[in-house]
Amino acid sequence: MKTGKTLNALTETINGAAMIVHSERGPGPLESAYEACLGMELEERGLRVERQKTLPLRYRGAELEFGYRLDLLVAETVIVEVKAVEAPAPVHGAHLLSYLRLSGCPVGLLLNCNVVRLKDGIQRVVNDFPEPAHRSATSAFHAVAVSKEDE
Repeated sequence: MKTGKTLNALTETINGAAMIVHSERGPGPLESAYEACLGMELEERGLRVERQKTLPLRYRGAELEFGYRLDLLVAETVIVEVKAVEAPAPVHGAHLLSYLRLSGCPVGLLLNCNVVRLKDGIQRVVNDFPEPAHRSATSAFHAVAVSKEDE
């Protein structure tokens, strides 16, 4: 299991790569285009990236063929969901939290690339984050525009 410090460094790397993509592509590109560019940026940093990773659906003990798709799974630990919307709806964060719970991943990033400054489009969602300071926020959606590591 990765430590909170390691996870913070990983999400900082992801946020930095996302900001580079955003500065080159500008606000509002298609989600799929932004996802592809971000995947490339992260791989160039030596991170393992899985695009459109299937997350199986288990129901009543059975695994159904239908499954969820994660935009990006980084280092088998961080789920990144990319949006290109005017403003993320609360359901976007709820979906990400569901993905975190189903996968067992401790942290996810919801990136809305349809903003002037990407810093304003980053939301962090945690699930059983392995750091005592975050224990009170376990399994909670944080509608925080900027993660602490981006300040």
